[in-house]
Amino acid sequence: MPATRPPVVRLQPIDDASLVDVVLAAAVADAPPEEVMPPVPGPPGWSEARRDAFRAHHLARLGGLDGPAAEQCWAVLADDQVAGVVRVQRHPDGRHEVGIWLTNGWRGRGVGRAAIGAVRVEAARLGVDELVAVTTADNAAALGALRPYATRTRRRADGTVHVHL
Repeated sequence: MPATRPPVVRLQPIDDASLVDVVLAAAVADAPPEEVMPPVPGPPGWSEARRDAFRAHHLARLGGLDGPAAEQCWAVLADDQVAGVVRVQRHPDGRHEVGIWLTNGWRGRGVGRAAIGAVRVEAARLGVDELVAVTTADNAAALGALRPYATRTRRRADGTVHVHL
């Protein structure tokens, strides 16, 4: 990974099972499971149960915003390498939440900020005019990636920060 220039970042829709396995391989190689997927009971690390749960989670989202999970996911590619996943999920109240995770090796290099910019374009193509990201006040990396696109930010009593894009 070159350090002299910002990586070229693009999104690839996760629309088939083979890409789910590629994303899983990147996560297993360079990201703790608790940062990239919902919790799974059991010992720490990338157990077979966690790998299966990761696969099932993403396979259930192959239908996109109109599918049963009402969520569209994209692989974040940095210099054509899988760097993580960004997603947009439609909630029953009509709002659309954006979320992102990156592998450790791509963090702190502008990939998150570029991916958030790119997912805003993709969301608009899907008819979504506003996204909301939910993070915590101490997540400086997430807040930094979101800041250039924020239209308003609300700190909640529960310690979360809601950033409207």
